[in-house]
Order: sequence, then structure tokens, then C-alpha cells
Amino acid sequence: MKKLSGVSRPASPTRTKPLNARLSGWLQDTDAGQEHAETPGTKPTGHRWWQVMCLSGLDYFSTLGYQPAIAALAAGALAPLATLLLVAVTLGAALPVYRRVASESPHGQGSIAMLERLLPHWKGKVFVLVLLGFAATDFMITITLSSADATAHIIENPFTPDAFHGQQVIITLVLILLLGALFLRGFHEVIWLAVGLVAAYLFLNLVVIAVAVASLVHDPAPVDHWWLNLTATHSNPWMMVAIALLVFPKLALGLSGFETGVAVMPQIRKAPGDTEANPRARIAGAKKLLLTAALTMSVFLVSSSIVTTLLIPAPEFQPGGEANGRALSFLAHSMLGDGFGSVYDLSTILILWFAGASALAGMLNLIPRYLPRFGMAPEWARAIRPLVLVLIGIAVVITLLFEASVDAQGAAYATGVLVLMVSAAVAVTISAKRKGQRWRAMGFGIISAIFIYTTGANVVERPDGIRIAGFFIAGIIIVSMVSRFRRSTELRATSVTLDEEALKIIETSSRDSMVRIIAHEPVRLSAARYRHKLAHAKMASHLPEDAPVVFIEIRVSDFSDFAQDIVVSGTTRHGYKILQAEAPSVPTAIAAICLEIRDRTGVMPHIYFRWTEGNPVHNLLRFLFLGQGEIAPLTREVLREAEPAIGKRPWVHVG
Repeated sequence: MKKLSGVSRPASPTRTKPLNARLSGWLQDTDAGQEHAETPGTKPTGHRWWQVMCLSGLDYFSTLGYQPAIAALAAGALAPLATLLLVAVTLGAALPVYRRVASESPHGQGSIAMLERLLPHWKGKVFVLVLLGFAATDFMITITLSSADATAHIIENPFTPDAFHGQQVIITLVLILLLGALFLRGFHEVIWLAVGLVAAYLFLNLVVIAVAVASLVHDPAPVDHWWLNLTATHSNPWMMVAIALLVFPKLALGLSGFETGVAVMPQIRKAPGDTEANPRARIAGAKKLLLTAALTMSVFLVSSSIVTTLLIPAPEFQPGGEANGRALSFLAHSMLGDGFGSVYDLSTILILWFAGASALAGMLNLIPRYLPRFGMAPEWARAIRPLVLVLIGIAVVITLLFEASVDAQGAAYATGVLVLMVSAAVAVTISAKRKGQRWRAMGFGIISAIFIYTTGANVVERPDGIRIAGFFIAGIIIVSMVSRFRRSTELRATSVTLDEEALKIIETSSRDSMVRIIAHEPVRLSAARYRHKLAHAKMASHLPEDAPVVFIEIRVSDFSDFAQDIVVSGTTRHGYKILQAEAPSVPTAIAAICLEIRDRTGVMPHIYFRWTEGNPVHNLLRFLFLGQGEIAPLTREVLREAEPAIGKRPWVHVG
């Protein structure tokens, strides 16, 4: 089997300096940050699950910086109850959904890959592109919003120099560029930094909450005041639950870490003996990651919501108040002094800034697994470092457009998170139903309904989010389609394999170091049709009367796929020797097979076509979308791009 990498171009004489050559090689290193296959006897690559949890948890745990304030602002005295509802959804809905996603999609594609398998051809591809648009909304806005929020904490700190005020955009851009620089060095440094940041941040939060709880134990007056206020305002327990349900969509950012947790699964170390199809250790590690992160976050969310609601006056949560968006920071300063409070602020700033690392890791895993495979991105998109530069460039543009405003980006962030959670819930519901797991399917169906309600309520209340996501979706679809059209005449075969019968047919049909092949559409397979095709080739293309010939038949598989492995089998029908194969595109498959015959056997293929009837523009569109159309000239064009040397190029005859 010979591997084909796509279009091969002539080695043009260059005067590249060694420095430029090293830079080019460094940028095009496709192994940087990627998962590697283990071979027997080698040390497993990747990281331990708890290390990867810190990477994905940067986004998840960083919401402690603003989640308690959001809950208090949305629900008032009911904030602890609303947070308990959020924790119930986290542990009872999101966690079981994503544990199943981790089992069925262990290579980081998540629910997108699960849903792709349900829709064939172009419907599936377009659906994936739409979901990738929402994923891009989630991950890219995570980068820009978290960096902007970190900037806000920098400016609001009492020790920050006055010169920093009014420089939100510049500071945010610097943070984003520094994040990109870290990823250009590789994932190893990023993950270890994530471990240190998460450990420090959770420890400082634990200290603040412990001191606050001790204060309440010593002086329970705030508890009595909160209870009197709660019962005076909400006397009916069922009404309390109803209000908590109504404000729940505003707290949905507290669910933001699950999709990232699945997306970075490829960074989890596989065990010796694990296969690519069933990496059991990675799946087990991902489940531990999701469970540990969810339990840890649930404890912090509930405890932080209780202490901030009880100890901080309600007016301070309002816009302009000192606790708005920074409730735990407010407690750190007021209860432990400005020194400790500034250390807490520094930790919060760092983890908010670095939350973009988990989002960037998710994008770096998703894009190379989808768009290049669809033919909807350049081949360099498989390399990590060029992709980092592109994504950081997009983040810079977003920051400039939104002027580093946290509020302006919040709706898009919530929309992206919730739509991906809906897709995950629906995917596992369908999966359970198809496997005959009736009760599980019903349970996942209820969870899907919960997420659909939450998403719908969020879109109705904050429609800007769906509009921003629409721009990402439109951008991905347009760029993807343009790339697909530009690459349509590449040699779209990942490999070509000739079976023994095919090799025997080529060997027995060769004469004068050439083999004559007649292209035949495998629709009408009668003996009369083969005789007619052979007679036309002899008359129109001056095929010698006594020359041995071989027919080639390509059946179109999934025409929306860009490339696949091609297996060529030999057979005999009505006394005629035939090479047959399946591929997404007829012209590119014929070109790839001809080149494989040349390289494998040393004989030069001569391929004979008949002009295709119909409008040329219509035939071109059929080729682009259905893999057929104007076969002869397109086969010749694919061969011309793949083999620049005329003397080495298989011959194309048309009559």
C-alpha cells in the first residue's frame, strides 16, 4: 500500500536560508501538541488525567471569579437555591451526558462526531460545520472574554497604577498574544502551568470560603437576617423553586467546562495495549476528569454562593457595586485585608486569562480532525503552530470589534456553551435508543429537554448571542466551501491498494510497457455495453485493434467526503477484465489509480474516455458536489497537478 499525500509539485530551485528552513519546519511540525500512537515497548505519551483536568478546568473553575455575583444579582436571596439547582443539573444531567460522550467519542470530537454519523452525505457535513460554528463561538469567545475579564480585574485592583485605566483593549491584546506564545512552545508547558494555576486558585478560594464560614459560625446574625428576608419576600416554597427555575438560564455559564473536558481527551495518556478504536485508559481517565471537576466545582459553587449571599450587602452586587463580578474577591479584601486580597486578585487574573488555554486546546483538537478531512481547510491546518497563529489572529480581531467588553461577549459565550450541551444530550439520547437502552434513552431525553429549554430561554432573553454565533457559522461555511473548491483537483486519495487479481490483470494486459484502460460507468453492465464501449474507443481514439484492454469502474461512495483509502479489486465480466473501486470522486480516483499502477508495476497507463454529454457548467457542479460530471478533462487536470513531468504522466485519450 502506498500513501499519497495529495498534490505533489515540482521541487523548484530555492535559495532558502537555513534560518528560514528551520522556521518553516518548526511551523509545519504536525506532531507539536498532538497525540501520538504508542508502539510496543515505548513509554506512553500524553499526560495524567488530573493534569489534563487542570487544563480543561481553567475555563470551568475560573467561573468562580464571577458566578457567585451573577447568581446573587439574578436571584437575590434565592441565590443559594438557584445554585443548588445548577449543581443538580451539573451532576444529574451534564455529567452523565458527557461521561457517555467520552465513551463513544474518545478522540476528542465529542458529540459533533456522534451526530455526524447519523446524517449521511452533505447533510451531515453541513450540520457538522454549523456545530463547529457554535463550538468556535464557545471557544473563541472564551479566549477573548476571559482575557477581557482578567483585564477588568487588573484595572479594578486598588494597587493598579492610574496609567492602566482606559487601556482595556491594549491590555487584553497583550494577554491574548502571550497566550498564543505559550501554545507555540507546546502543550507540555501549558499543562504544567495549568496545574500550578488551578491548584493555587482553588486553594485561595478555599481559604476565603473557610474564613467566611468561620465568621458565620462565630456570628450567625447574617444567617438570621438572610432567612427573615427570604421568608418575608418568598413565603411559598413552590414559588421559590419556580423563581429559581426562571433564573437558571442566567447561571448556565457554570456549565462551561464539560465540552472542553471532552475536547482535550486526546491529551490523556493511553495505557500499553490500548487500541486506537478502544483506548480504555483514556476513556477511564476522562470519566475521572469529568467526575472530579464536577464534584469540585459543585462544592465551591454552593459554598461560595452561600457565603457571598449572606455576607455581602445586596446593593454591592448591582452594576457599579464593589462586588459586581467579583464577589469572592470582595470577601478576600474585606475579611483578609488588601494584601491577601491582592494575591487573590492576581490568582483570579491569571486563571481568567489562562482559561483561554483550555478553549484554544479544544479548537486545536477539533479543527484538524474535521476541516482537512472534509477538504475544507488547507493541509497546513493539520499543523498546530500555524493554526495557533490563525486562531490568535481571530481573537485579536474579536477583541478589537467588541472593544474588550465582557458584557458584549457574554451572550455569545452562553449561546455557544448551551447549544453544544444540547447537541451532546441529543446525541447520547439517540445513541441509547439505537442500542435498545430504553430507560437510559428516556432519561437522556428529559435532560435534552432541560437543555433545550435553557438554550431557548437564553436566546429569547439575549438574542445577540445567536447573531454572533451566526457570523461564526457563516464564516466557517464560506471559508470551508471556498477551500473545498480550490482543492477539488487534488489527488484525493489517502492510499491506493491493488489486490492480487488487479495486479494480475495489469500484468497480463500490458504490452510495450503500457496498459490501456477504458473508463466505464458501472451502470449498464451488459455484454453489449462493454462491446459498444470498446468499439467506440477503437474508432474515436485510434485504439489498436489487437491491443489488450482493461475496463475501470469507479462507484461513488460518499461524495461529500474529500478523500479516502481506495482499494482496487480485479474481476472478469462477460470475458472482459475489469478494475473496480469505490471513491468519493471518479476523476481523482482514476488519476490516483493510474499513478499507483505506474509506480507499482512500472508500466504507463493510457486511459480512454468518451466526452460527457450536457452543459459543462452543470457537469462541473456535479463534480464538485457529487463526485462525477466532466470526467475526462478533470482526470487530466488532476494528473497534471499531481505529476508535473509530462514524460512521467499517464496519458489521457478522449474521443
